[in-house]
Amino acid sequence: MTAEGPCCTGACLFQTRRPAGGHLSLRRVLTSIMVVLGLLVLASIGSLAMITRYFQRMSDGVGLATEGVRLPEDLEIELLNHYRRSFEPPAEPPAVQGALLAASENRLMLGLDAVTNIALSIEERNLIDGVRQKVYAYLVAEREARSDPTEEKLQRAKGALDVALVNTAFLTYYNVKEARDTEAQAVRWSRTALVGSTTLSTLLLLSLVAMLLWMRRAVLRPVIGVSQAMRRFGAGDKETRAPERGPAELREMALTFNEMAATLAQRQEEQLTFLAGVAHDLRNPLAALKMSTALAGSGRNEASPERIQRMLTLVRRQVARLDRMVGDLLDAARIEAGRLELHIEERDAREMARSVVELFEASGQGRELRLSVPEVPVPLRCDGTRMEQVLNNLVSNALKYSPTGTSVDVTVSRQQDEAILTVTDRGIGLSAEAKHHLFSPFMRANNARDCAPGAGLGLSVARRIVEAHGGRIEVESQPGQGATFRVRLPLSLPRPPAAPWSAGDVMH
Repeated sequence: MTAEGPCCTGACLFQTRRPAGGHLSLRRVLTSIMVVLGLLVLASIGSLAMITRYFQRMSDGVGLATEGVRLPEDLEIELLNHYRRSFEPPAEPPAVQGALLAASENRLMLGLDAVTNIALSIEERNLIDGVRQKVYAYLVAEREARSDPTEEKLQRAKGALDVALVNTAFLTYYNVKEARDTEAQAVRWSRTALVGSTTLSTLLLLSLVAMLLWMRRAVLRPVIGVSQAMRRFGAGDKETRAPERGPAELREMALTFNEMAATLAQRQEEQLTFLAGVAHDLRNPLAALKMSTALAGSGRNEASPERIQRMLTLVRRQVARLDRMVGDLLDAARIEAGRLELHIEERDAREMARSVVELFEASGQGRELRLSVPEVPVPLRCDGTRMEQVLNNLVSNALKYSPTGTSVDVTVSRQQDEAILTVTDRGIGLSAEAKHHLFSPFMRANNARDCAPGAGLGLSVARRIVEAHGGRIEVESQPGQGATFRVRLPLSLPRPPAAPWSAGDVMH
């Protein structure tokens, strides 16, 4: 049976802090830049469409103005031709002459209608109406002069013709002026469009250049800094850190790397400290064993039975200490690998607690061990050996860190569907910071290092064993006021005989 515990590697040993507010967000800056560039592009497209439309109108206006010049000139020519056919000796028969005059009059009317249709303003329409009236007046005077060709009527027809020609010439002049004004306005708009397009193009170019320069300074350089820091860290420079600059996202990236680097460096330092502690703790029992075997094998003086018994007791104690340290190291290695063997069986928590207390009663070293259990069984489905290992560790720590003459209480109780195993001492106690790191591997409180040797693995292994059984371990303590450890485990419920047992992360 195997238990897979939560991750204990460096990736799980730190939490990323978010950078403080007030820094630019890369996403917001890029969004703002894209919005500004989009607005400039839309403005360019809109301006181009508006200028194109205006130039189309200008082109149409120039065309109409040009036509407005040509049509009055044609009208003048037709008036002169009509006058010539009316009063000069005809070269054609009278019937043909009459038909030609009728055709000429029809062309005059069509010309007036054409000029009216291309009028662009009310003022031009008024001028065309004036020309039309003068042409009508000329035609009336021309008919009277042809029917009664007196000198007075001929002069009246000639005067009417001159007035009509003057009005037609003025209309031509007006249209020429309109065409020139339209052309001048088109030139002005062309210059304005050139300035506007140049300005928008310059703004677009400057915006792109500014964006590239900002990206180079605020984005590319921090990214290169983080990359170089990672490369140096991978090459062995554990003190290197990434520069925390640039937009918020890059600051967060650098901050995450720096925290990871600091955590890994701290982890390495803790492991080195652990190795030094293990070497020191192994040296003491080995030195005692070496001294005992040397004394036993010297042969200089035959040792008394009492001395031999003391030597054997010392050897057994040091061997037990070495066995416990090696066992903790093996358990820690299995837990780090994510695999912990459990042999589940039905056990009574009272019997486990009683067994542990009896084990330590003989070597209480001046501390009183008091056991309190209920009258009814407290059934558990657990690995009895592992759970006794947990209680051994808690009771051993309580005895080590309790002053001589004090007592250590071991209590078993039931609360709803939980079994609670409690170990209480009157020892040195724990600070809030020490409690926070108490169950981390290789971690020991400063005051604990001064009181008793150890590798700092016992409580970490104990917590993982308890969690593998679907339980949890709690601690209450104040500096100088002792500590209380509570192990909470689920009670064993009646089950069908063939049903498999599982709890927490334990897998069959």
